[in-house]
Amino acid sequence: QVQMVESGGGLVQTGDSLRLSCAASGRTVSHYAVGWFRQAPGKEREFVAAISWDDSTVYGDSVKGRFTISRENAKQTVHLQMDSLTPEDTAVYYCAVRGGIPYLSATRRSNDYGYWGQGTQVTVSS
Repeated sequence: QVQMVESGGGLVQTGDSLRLSCAASGRTVSHYAVGWFRQAPGKEREFVAAISWDDSTVYGDSVKGRFTISRENAKQTVHLQMDSLTPEDTAVYYCAVRGGIPYLSATRRSNDYGYWGQGTQVTVSS
């Protein structure tokens, strides 16, 4: 059984940094793409960042240059370092691992990710 568990959310102020972590079990993270998505109240789920099995990365336009995704294979963990946070970054953040066969590239499409965590709340105050 594949499980994804997010942690690290919280309440911060504009300009602060926060690091989210996503711990995976039941699927070897180093063989699959892992993505981060977010959803703010009243808005659709938005792609944030993803890392492929070969460590190539892709970012959403709204976070490019501020967020960094990385992976610790030994710990089965993927991190999302978030810098220069603004109130527009306030959302529930979800991590997800790609479904299907291994060694597929990361994508921006949420439908490509088969296993999701429960989410962690990030709130940025002005």
